[in-house]
Amino acid sequence: MEAFVQRRQRLLAMLAEQDAACLAIIPSASLVTRSNDTEYPFRQNSDFFYLTGFNEPDAVLVLAPDAELPVQLFCQPNDPHAEVWHGRRLGTARAVAELQVDVAHSIDDLDEQLEFLMNGCKTVFCDLGNSEWLQHWQSLAAELASQRKQGNQAPRQWHDLAPWLHRERMVKSAAELELMRKAAAISVDAHKRAMRFVQPGRMEYQVAAEIHHEFAMQGASGPAYGTICGGGVNACILHYTENSAELRDGDLLLIDAGAEYQGYAGDITRTFPVNGRFSETQKQLYEAVLRAQQAAFAVIKPGATLQQAHEAAARSITESLVALGILSGDVEEHWQAQSYRSYFIHGLGHWLGLDVHDVADERQNYKAIPFAPGMVITVEPGIYIPADDLDVGEQWRGMGIRIEDDVIITADGFENMTAAAPKTVEEIEAWMQQQ
Repeated sequence: MEAFVQRRQRLLAMLAEQDAACLAIIPSASLVTRSNDTEYPFRQNSDFFYLTGFNEPDAVLVLAPDAELPVQLFCQPNDPHAEVWHGRRLGTARAVAELQVDVAHSIDDLDEQLEFLMNGCKTVFCDLGNSEWLQHWQSLAAELASQRKQGNQAPRQWHDLAPWLHRERMVKSAAELELMRKAAAISVDAHKRAMRFVQPGRMEYQVAAEIHHEFAMQGASGPAYGTICGGGVNACILHYTENSAELRDGDLLLIDAGAEYQGYAGDITRTFPVNGRFSETQKQLYEAVLRAQQAAFAVIKPGATLQQAHEAAARSITESLVALGILSGDVEEHWQAQSYRSYFIHGLGHWLGLDVHDVADERQNYKAIPFAPGMVITVEPGIYIPADDLDVGEQWRGMGIRIEDDVIITADGFENMTAAAPKTVEEIEAWMQQQ
């Protein structure tokens, strides 16, 4: 819990430096209805969790550096009847001690208390990208503004809190990295289990079930995102989650799956033959992707950027596509024309943490941010050749290959947390044959 206290103190110091007469408002997630009176499994808002460690819905954290009680939590009060139906609540009394906040109020008192805190406040910091909550906060401010004759003063400025929080979240603490290593290790074991399970005639959804079983048996809360098990041409659909097809002898299977452990995500992709043996054509294209990942790894260190690593991988893919005859002509001409984009159709990777695409704020040019120790990224080059691409030889059509690992930026390079998942042709074939 001390880590959450320290994060709040850093944010309070930042707020006071900007304007002591200000507030920061950070809401939790709410339950989402799935089918009439049942809900999807609850997943906390990552920014709220980062500052509180609190995993209940319908709560709001308010930080007021100038207030007598600067850290205030609004949460669901204890209600024996509701808790019989929907589970235990921490409640306001226990929240102060267990979450180490200054005071906890019932969420039912939020608007009244927030109007009181806003009165005389000059600036409100919140997520300006969350239009629903922003409208609510501003409606409270408008009510205050209508009471000027009573001496009330409404906030005059609204600033975006997300960029500051996201910069903080980019560099993980030692404790966060340990949780991420655990998420990665569980994810590795699930991929290894899936490789042993796969054979012609089995269904993509059965492979996903094996993966999810391993997640659960090792204490993960579940998948960190929709598990992708794309056999054959389905691997060319980047976010394929139907997982409904039968696996065919002679096809490749692309699995993109990661566990979520105590809020932190793993994210691994492996591509391998359904029958346990790469054909020569599959091996050639697979090793082209593997070389691209190695080219990216050669760039990754403090001070480098995701864009530079992407360019290294893209250059390698361009060279391989020409060498294999998928692109004809001169490498340099294709590089200048960015011809690789027809087959390497996504970025090299993304930040990883509490969110799978962690702090991927499009308001920042995240690809140009220099790497620093403690940052965590994925490295996932791929080549995808549509089944109807008549510009390439028939032997290449319908193949999708991606290889993805999770790496921590270290002082002198990087640590590959997912290296234990078989990756070379030899490692994959050997692992799949050992039943």
